[in-house]
Parts: sequence; C-alpha cells; structure tokens
Amino acid sequence: MSKITPELIAEHGLTVEEYQKVLEILGREPNLVELGIFSVMWSEHCSYKSSKKWLKTLPTEGPHVIQGPGENAGVVDLGEGLAAVFKIESHNHPSFIEPYQGAATGVGGILRDVFTMGARPAMNLNALRFGSPDHPKTRHLVAGVVSGIGGYGNCVGIPTVGGEVDFHPAYNGNILVNAMTVGLAPTDRIFYSAAAGPGNPVVYVGSKTGRDGIHGATMASAEFDADSEEKRPTVQVGDPFTEKLLIEACLELMSTDAIVAIQDMGAAGLTSSSFEMASKGGVGVELDLELVPMREEGMTPYELMLSESQERMLMVLKPGREDLARSIFEKWDLDFAIIGRLTETGRMVLRWHGETVGDLPIDPLALASPEYDRPWEPTPAAEPINVSQPMERPLDILKDMLGGPDLSSRRWVWEQYDHLIGGNTILRPGADAAVIRLPDGRRGLAATTDCTPRYCYADPVQGGRQAVAESWRNLCAVGAKPLAVTNNLNFGNPERPRVMGQLVGCVQGMGEACRTLDYPVVSGNVSLYNETEGQAILPTPVIGGIGLVEDVSRLAAPGLEKGDLALILIGATQGHLGQSLYLHHVEGREEGPPPPVDLAAERRNGEFLRQQIANGQIVAAHDLSDGGLLVALAEMALIGGVGAELHLPEEWQERPAEWLFGEDQARYLVAVKDPESLLSAAKEAEVPAVIIGKSGGDGLTLGNLGSMSLSELRNAHESWFPNYMSGGVA
Repeated sequence: MSKITPELIAEHGLTVEEYQKVLEILGREPNLVELGIFSVMWSEHCSYKSSKKWLKTLPTEGPHVIQGPGENAGVVDLGEGLAAVFKIESHNHPSFIEPYQGAATGVGGILRDVFTMGARPAMNLNALRFGSPDHPKTRHLVAGVVSGIGGYGNCVGIPTVGGEVDFHPAYNGNILVNAMTVGLAPTDRIFYSAAAGPGNPVVYVGSKTGRDGIHGATMASAEFDADSEEKRPTVQVGDPFTEKLLIEACLELMSTDAIVAIQDMGAAGLTSSSFEMASKGGVGVELDLELVPMREEGMTPYELMLSESQERMLMVLKPGREDLARSIFEKWDLDFAIIGRLTETGRMVLRWHGETVGDLPIDPLALASPEYDRPWEPTPAAEPINVSQPMERPLDILKDMLGGPDLSSRRWVWEQYDHLIGGNTILRPGADAAVIRLPDGRRGLAATTDCTPRYCYADPVQGGRQAVAESWRNLCAVGAKPLAVTNNLNFGNPERPRVMGQLVGCVQGMGEACRTLDYPVVSGNVSLYNETEGQAILPTPVIGGIGLVEDVSRLAAPGLEKGDLALILIGATQGHLGQSLYLHHVEGREEGPPPPVDLAAERRNGEFLRQQIANGQIVAAHDLSDGGLLVALAEMALIGGVGAELHLPEEWQERPAEWLFGEDQARYLVAVKDPESLLSAAKEAEVPAVIIGKSGGDGLTLGNLGSMSLSELRNAHESWFPNYMSGGVA
C-alpha cells in the first residue's frame, strides 16, 4: 500500500481540512483504497458540497410529484396509472477531453438513471454549448459530441427529440454537454435505491469492470489546465448495444418480485452505488472484490472501487431469488455476480481474497460530506444602454442573424439523431417542445431544454427566472400543461466569490419562478469548476421541463399554414434590447441588463394560450425568445413554408429595432382563423393581444421596410451549419 503523503492527498482532491475530517471519522490514517473512496465521495461531482445549501431552497413538492430530488431520477404522476421519470446530467469535462466517448457515455449514464427507477426510456434531449466557431477546436468538438450522442442513442433505440446548440467564446476551453432522458413507468412499479434486509445478497450485473473512468468524478470536480489532455484515461468508454441488453434485462427482472433495491454505477462507480444504497437503507455492506467481473488482468481493489466503466448496475435481491435473476441476465448475455451481502453493522467492509482492504463507517462518509457556505458576491447591476434605431433594411439584418451561428438551423445536428424510432414522436426537433404519444394514444408528453446564459451573466437572478420561464413558455406553446423540471447547473469555480454569486443568484431566480408557476424541481445535477486556466464559462443553469398534453389532436406547432390567417402577438412589448442578439449582431455588443421577467404575466399568458389551444382556436403558435418578434415570425414561416406580412404599429415606427428585435418576455406569436374571438377572450382574461399581420405568399413583407423571399431566408438559415462543418468560413 502506498504511503499517504500530503502530495497524494492533494492528488485526490482533498483539502487539508477535509483530510483532518477523514482522520476524525476513521480515528486512524486511511489506506489507499479508503483514501480513494473518500476522494470520490467527497468530490464536488458526488457530494454537491458547494451547492447543497442553495439547492435546499428550491421548491420540490407538488400535487404531481411522486419522487423529488435524492433518487436516481425524479418521478411525476401523469394520471391513469402512468408516471414520467426524468433527469438531466452533465458530461462536460469528459466531452471536452474525448468528445465522442464523453458525449456517448453521458447519454448512457442518464439512460441508466431513468431505467433504474423502473421506467422504459421514451425520449432523449440534450443541451450543448461550444466555443466560438472560429476557435481551432470547436469544429472537432461539435463533430465528436454530436456523433457520440447519435451513436449511442440511435443504437439503444431511444429517439432524440429535442435540445439546443449554442456557441460562445466563454466555452472555448470548457464545452457543456447536458443530456436528459424521460421514461415512462407504472406508478405502482417505481424502484428505489435504499438497501434493506441484513443478509440479503448484493449483486453486480451488466458489463465487466475495466480501468476506464478511474477518478472521473474527481476530474469533473476540478478546473482544466494545460495538462488536461492527459486526463483521457479518466473518460469512460461506452457500449450502447450492451446498454440495450441491460435495459431489457433490468425491466424483465423488475416485472418480478426479486428486487429490494437497485442503483446504477455512475460517477464513482461501485463506491458511490454501494455507499448510497447502504446509507439510504441504514445498513452495512460486506463486499468480496475478487468476485467483481473484470475485463482486465491484474486489477486492484483501488481500481475496482473507483472505476467508472459503463453499463453496470448494483442490486439488492430478496433471498432465494438469485437463480431467477441470474437466469434473466445470462439470457441477455450479461455478467451476473453475487459480490457481497448486507449487514447490520452500518459499515462498509471490503475484502480481497479474504484480506480486509477497507473498513469504513457508511453514514459519516455518505452523509457527513463537507457542506460549504462559500463566500459570494452579487453581480453588479448592468448599466442601461442606448441602441441605434435607423433600420432601412431590417430583413437584411434578419437574414444575417438567421444565417449565423446563433440562429441558424440545427438540422445538421438533429438529422444525425434518430428522432422517430418507436413511432411515438409527434412534434420533432424544431418545435418549441418535443411531444411523444403516450401509450393510451390520446395523450402526449412534452419536453424541452432551455437557458439563456448571456442573461444569467448580466443578471443571475433574472437569468434564473428567465430559464424557467422560457421552459414554461415552450411547453405552453405546444399546448402542454407544465408539470415539473429537472435542472443542470453549470458554473465555473465556486471558490471565486463572483462565480459563487452567479450560482446563488440563478438558484434564487429559479426558485422564485418555480414557486410562482407551480413548477417544482424534482431532479438535477450540478457541474462546477467549468473553466480553464481561470477563464470561466457563462453561468448556464439549463432547465429541462416536461408537460402533459391531454389531447394530441389539439396540439399547436410553430409552422404557419396556408389560408387567410391573422397573426396575433400575445403579451406586452416594451422593446427590450439589453443582452439581445440584435445588439450582438448589429453593434457587436453584449451589454445592458437582460429583459425583466414578470412571472405573474408568464403564468397568465401561458395559461391563456393553453386554453385557446385546447379550444381549437390556434392554428400555429411560437414563443418569442432569441431575436424577438421578427425572428419568431421568420421561423414560423420557414417551418410551414408559408410567407407573412407584418404590420408595424404606428407607435413603433420610430423605434423599429425595439419592436422587431426586442426580447421582451411572456410573449407568443399565434396564427388564428378567427382573430376577433381570440382578441375578445384575451381582453376578458386581461392578456395583452394585438393583430400584427397575416399569413400568405412566399416571402416576408414589412410594409415600407421591404420584403424578402422565403427561399432567400431559407438558404441563409439552412446553409451555415453544413458549410461550417464541411470546413467553410466560421
């Protein structure tokens, strides 16, 4: 065994103070195996030691919530005996180091979080952030990540139906890969991870354990530096075909009465899964590590406990059900091994060929991980800005925006994903939210991922509110009732007060929005230390939201349809251009405060729109976000292949930039056949609504401000991504 030195302690990511706590808990010096266990369990990635204090402030309960944070995934009641099981997770650091495997295993990991709960995965989404297109690594990273997501998800047979792809220089040295899975399960067949029953067997199933991913959790809890390329061994390697077998085997065993508890081996592998199961159940565990299936020779207890090899699960079975379980896993050509048993001791005892190589108290290690109240400082309020107004050719500006990295079509990305497999996808990528058909055939489940990092950087509180509100709007825009969210909080180094202040502010804003909208947080992930050599990412709290569609025949989609349709803008317009894409594209500035978020207006306007969709009043709908009104209109026209004429209201003639490109919140653009009926209903509901144009033709017309064909806009919109990925100008 290696001698425990200050250098070795530092290599394991433990501070001097944390190591002193280790000594207090053990009453002695740890051996190397035990030090490694403390290292991963107390890593930021596994322990949430910088964020726990603030995560506790989020609302986590609601009438639909079956299981909130604390399990592998959140569970929400969909009615009629059906539950949605969902979560989002990050694989940021691995994806930067090894983009294909990093992204692929991110998908595999989130799938396991969901089917561990007894749910069959039904759809995947992802939220991707890359550096500037002209950075030398960006094209390589985009290609690898997208290929990895498609390569894994397609092979497993789960449709990838939605997400987002953004570019910004802040992600040059640290990309973000957030993967979300939504699954379906009977409400009376949800499985949990709390171990129970001293004497019950502890069973390992799935793939063999190798040396890949060792110290992956610790690596994901530290900044990148000049030597980060050397961390490739800490990136796991995935096998989607084995994952598919594992899904089917687990679900088959779950149809029996054999399972007491089940946990996937994710970050920190066998260590986290065994400790968490035992701690939740208040029991002890004894493991014989030589019984762990190994794919490499000469593996050590240290490597076995810390490996993050993929496609593995840990179970506690009822006595006497071992042979049944073994037969199922062997039928699916997967490893099955009884590697230990539960005890009453409250300790984790690890043996290697009869010799004790680890003996640790479970609760102090699992529950008493450090919890820091880190110093933080609020982000100073941004100064108001002045924006130039002359716009002789607004459609040229629109074309430039639609044909650039921020707003160009993501078709190149999502066409690499199988978004139709399973035959239940109703609304595909490109809609405000994806929708799949539920097994009853009548109802649908909607899902979306959303965040606007530049808003969060300028004002974390407003940015946190806006991320939740945009998720809410995207669900409402398709006619879904928002039920709950999962979140992925991506930030820089929390030891920097300004960065910690960003996290605190975003969580405060998210909490306010979730409470006002009755939209609780049921699961999530925190990813910190996303920075390279002191350069942090933009604060990026991604919100994954789900909602229920009661009747899929009454969905709303964003594409305009042929016919004499009136275009109605729902929500109040002030013309806010701070932090807008217009400001960035036209004036090269990222300045000013973000648009304020009126949560009461968000709720009122969203509920009104959902009611009108359910009543069959809405032909097409789209929320207003990046780029404002004109971008939303162009997207609706391009999706539907139908042009439109926009009427600029008289009071806005002198401020066209604000009217056309302002990013005011709580707004939707809808197309209707009976505008008077909608306007009357809006007035009664005290919802601002105004007719701003009509559909028709084969181009966009802005009165005396010009016109442009859809074909010209489409060429700009569709060409940037494939041109860029084929080596064209960024």
